[in-house]
Amino acid sequence: MTSAVDPSAGSPLKHGVCSPAFQAGTQSPLSCLRCTIGPFPLSSVSVFWVLNILPLMRLLLPTLMLFALACQPAPSTTASPESASGPAEGEDGWIYLFDGGSLDAWKTYGQDNVSGWEVRDGIMVALGQGEDIGGDLVTRDTFGDFELELDWQIGPGGNSGVLYRVVDDPDTYEAVYFTGPEYQLLDDSAYAAEVTPLQMTGANYGMHVAQGATANPPGEWNHTRIRVEGNQVTHWLNGKVVVQYELGTPEWEALVAAGKWKDYPDYGRARTGHIALQDHGHEARFRQVRIRRLGRSLFNGQDLSGWKIHGTEKWYVEEGDLVCESGPDAAYGYLATEEHFKDMDLEVEFLQESDGNSGVFFRSSLEGTKITGWQAEVAPPDHDTGGIYESYGRGWLVQIPEEKEGFLRMGEWNRLRVRVVGDRVQTWLNGEPMVDFTDEKIGQAEGVIALQIHDGGGIKVRWRNLRVVAY
Repeated sequence: MTSAVDPSAGSPLKHGVCSPAFQAGTQSPLSCLRCTIGPFPLSSVSVFWVLNILPLMRLLLPTLMLFALACQPAPSTTASPESASGPAEGEDGWIYLFDGGSLDAWKTYGQDNVSGWEVRDGIMVALGQGEDIGGDLVTRDTFGDFELELDWQIGPGGNSGVLYRVVDDPDTYEAVYFTGPEYQLLDDSAYAAEVTPLQMTGANYGMHVAQGATANPPGEWNHTRIRVEGNQVTHWLNGKVVVQYELGTPEWEALVAAGKWKDYPDYGRARTGHIALQDHGHEARFRQVRIRRLGRSLFNGQDLSGWKIHGTEKWYVEEGDLVCESGPDAAYGYLATEEHFKDMDLEVEFLQESDGNSGVFFRSSLEGTKITGWQAEVAPPDHDTGGIYESYGRGWLVQIPEEKEGFLRMGEWNRLRVRVVGDRVQTWLNGEPMVDFTDEKIGQAEGVIALQIHDGGGIKVRWRNLRVVAY
C-alpha cells in the first residue's frame, strides 16, 4: 500500500488529489471538481465556493461541458497485445488457437499465410494436400511450458500428428519434425503401410509407445491433451495418460541415438517453439484447439531461495507460507526476486492477518529500501487493492472505483493476478478484472518482482502459490 509519509507513495485519500489522468490532460476538468470540494470539511475557502462560485458555475456549466468534451483525447487505436499477436487469453489463462472461426492464429510452415487448410462448418480441416515435407500448420505464437487440448478425427487410413516446440526456420529445417516431438495421430488398424507401436496413436513418434491407448474409430472425435513443463512431457488420449517421458535424460539421449532422430541433431532441443498440426496427405479435422502457458513457482515453500531481503523487516517461511511481518524498526521492507522480468503473467495468493498494508511490485529496481517501479496495491479494505501506483514517480496511475472495493476478502485468502505485456497492464482480484490500461513508460522497463511490507508497524501478511509465466 502507499502512504503520504513515503516519498514513493501518494495521498491515502481516494479523491484527495487530482488524478494523474487529470494532470496529464486526459481526464475531464469537470470530473476533478470532486477533488476540490468533495472530501474536505467546509472551511472559509469552502464557504466562499459555496456562496459565490457555485452559483456562477451553474450558469457556466453548459459551456464547461462542451469545453470538456472538446478537450477529451481521441480513443487510443493501439492494438492490445492479444489482438496484435494472436487470440485473446482468458482470465483462466486458456488461449483458443481455434474456436470454430478463423485460422488467424496459424500459418503454413515457412510461409506467412495458410494454404491447404480451411474452416468447414466450424471445423479446422487439413485438405490432405501435404506430404512428408510441406503442408503443416504452425502457430504464429511460441510456447515454452504449456498445456494443450484439442479434439481431432481422421478418416479411414488417415495419418496426422501434433508437434510441439517446433522451430520455424525452413532455411535450416525442411519440416516441422526436424525439431519438434510428435504426438502421433493414425488409423492404427487400417493404415496402408506397416507400422510399429512407436508409430501408433498417442505415441511420442519414434521414441515412446503409447501405453493402453484406445482411439475412437475413424470419423469419430478423439480428445488429446499434451502437457510440457520443463523437460517433463505427458500425453493423454481420451482422458487416459498414455505417454510420460523426460527430455534430455540419458535414456532419452540413447533413444535418439538409436532411432530415426540420430540424423536430426536439433530434435527435441528447443525450450520454446511453435505448435504444429500435420497434413500428411490425408484429410484430418480439428476443433476446440486451446492452450495455456504454465507458470513456474517463485517460492518453494521451504526457504527464500531466489529472493533477496531489503530492509530490517521480517521475512520467513511458516507452515509452507511466505510471511512478512513488521520488525522492531517498523520501516519499509521488500523481498525481491534475484531474477529480472519484463513481459509476464504473475499470480499470488495473500492473506492479510494484521493490517495487510503491502503490495506487489513489477519491473522495479531497488537501492536499499528505495524502490523505483510499479506496484499492484495490496491494502486494507477501501484502499485500492489491485490498483497501480508508480513509486518515486507519478504516484497513482489507476485507482479502484468504489464498486470494486468489495472484491477484497479481508482475513481470507485472496488471489491477485498481474499481467504485464509490452505497455499493457492488467490486474484481477479473486477473478474480477480490476485495471486494464497502457503506459509508455512501463512498456520500456524491466526489473524485479518484489513484495512490500509498509512502514508503521503492526503488519502481517501471508503469501503462497507465487507463480509466474515469463513471455
